[in-house]
Amino acid sequence: MARPVINIDELEFTTFGKGDKFQAERAAVAAHIGASKLGYAVIRLQPGKRAWPYHSHHVVEEMFYILSGAGTLRHADEEYSIRAGDFICSPADPAQPHQIINTSDDELTYIALSEQMTTDIMLYPDSGKYGVWHGDWRDPKNPGNFRVFARKETAVDYWDGETEEE
Repeated sequence: MARPVINIDELEFTTFGKGDKFQAERAAVAAHIGASKLGYAVIRLQPGKRAWPYHSHHVVEEMFYILSGAGTLRHADEEYSIRAGDFICSPADPAQPHQIINTSDDELTYIALSEQMTTDIMLYPDSGKYGVWHGDWRDPKNPGNFRVFARKETAVDYWDGETEEE
């Protein structure tokens, strides 16, 4: 059984992202303390950075708590100033995309908390794509996992590729 407590100074951060815009440091928390129904991590953003593209979820609800710093929340086509002490709700609702951006001159650190669902559909309004995943994202080699990202305009008809002959 995992020890049910870990201090933030014990966490190990890994860097992820793409290009100049998307770059963050993430430290997993949930797995270290035995959580199974909720996932949580600590995210650090340097000035001008964001961790993920502007997106919404159909299934997974998320909550963020700003530990330190300040920035901007993009949420459902609105922008909100955020700072240390703020709680942010991001419901499972395709009409409520969200993104946290560090628009300050100092590091922005927050806790990201979400439901650990095995299936979700995400929409990405800025790039016009969608994503679908099923399985345990923590186990990328599991053959039962499924994930795809595509654009709506490249979708095929339900019967595409099916033959009429037996």
